[in-house]
Amino acid sequence: MRILHDLGRRKGRTTLTILGITIGIWALVVFGSMANKINALVAGGSEFYAGKVTATAKGGTGLGSPLAISTAGLIGDLDGVDVVVPTVMMLMADDASGLTMGQQMIQGQVAGADHGRETFPLRVAAGRALAPEDEGANVAVLGSDLARQGGFAVGDSITLHGDSFEVVGILEPTLTAPDQTAMVPLAAAQRLYVRTLPQILAADLDPTAIVSGLTVYPTVGTDPEAVAAEIEAADPDLVTMTGQDFDRQIGSATAILNSILVGIALISLAVGGLSVINTMAMSVAERTREIGIKRAIGGSRRRIVRELVAESALIGFLGGATGLALGAALVLAANEAGRASGMVLFQLTPGTALTALGFSTALGALAGFVPALRAARLDPVAALRYE
Repeated sequence: MRILHDLGRRKGRTTLTILGITIGIWALVVFGSMANKINALVAGGSEFYAGKVTATAKGGTGLGSPLAISTAGLIGDLDGVDVVVPTVMMLMADDASGLTMGQQMIQGQVAGADHGRETFPLRVAAGRALAPEDEGANVAVLGSDLARQGGFAVGDSITLHGDSFEVVGILEPTLTAPDQTAMVPLAAAQRLYVRTLPQILAADLDPTAIVSGLTVYPTVGTDPEAVAAEIEAADPDLVTMTGQDFDRQIGSATAILNSILVGIALISLAVGGLSVINTMAMSVAERTREIGIKRAIGGSRRRIVRELVAESALIGFLGGATGLALGAALVLAANEAGRASGMVLFQLTPGTALTALGFSTALGALAGFVPALRAARLDPVAALRYE
């Protein structure tokens, strides 16, 4: 209570100092939550690509150009290849951009075609997963975000590129791309995929003969990088992606983006730290006689330092708590506003919240340490004479 009383004697200055910390922590929480979401998506992609090779037609977009399904047989005969799964990936929206991050997607493949090699965890929260016997039927399993945004439940119908599909299952949240994906049988996906292609190209295509890519599982113990090189050597028209390729291409870009986001927040926080130093320095100057009295009646230097550092730490804590509350409110509001369009950009974790609060408190204590040390070293007699 004494610390609060001391802070209350300089209400205006203390409030402005807390506001400086608040702005810094607010920025740290918001930008940190954005970095968390990006990292979760990248981690999901890294986990998806681990231990496998994806092959698409060279010169296509990130979703791949039409690829003859017969290519799966050619790749399946290569040394080191265990299973090849023909796959179709496409954007759900007809007018969506070519960027896939955050977009609603349609994925199609024959259920169980991986023969148990897929390790990326997808668990059903309601209904059931797709089964091999679903081929030829219009059924779909929806990601958690997609189902929530559309208000879909098991037994409902969803329209995908003009066709109606029965929702037979809804997945548990993964915090990655599958949350925005509708999974359908391969035959249905092939039919929808042709509709998304330019008419001049689609007119000559047999939907059952094309896919957008292939997922290749190497034999156990075989290096995916070696299999990728073998695939590209066998068919120069293919381009491959491995887990290492994904980490190199996406991971490095993500690290730079994270550094920028966190750097902006830390700069804001540094400004708040300087304001704490200024406030505590002025506080020491104003309370010189008080400090001299405490020293004269036997107060130790350690006690003086402890009291002033506790004051500055409390300033940091109050600013951090306020910044955390405001940042969390903005993150929650932005996520709720973006769910309808599938643009959930933030992920506030307990770790981020505790780090922000602990960092602000530590920053406040550290910023107040030098002024407190200076105060403790004051000569009691000179301090008592201070006007």
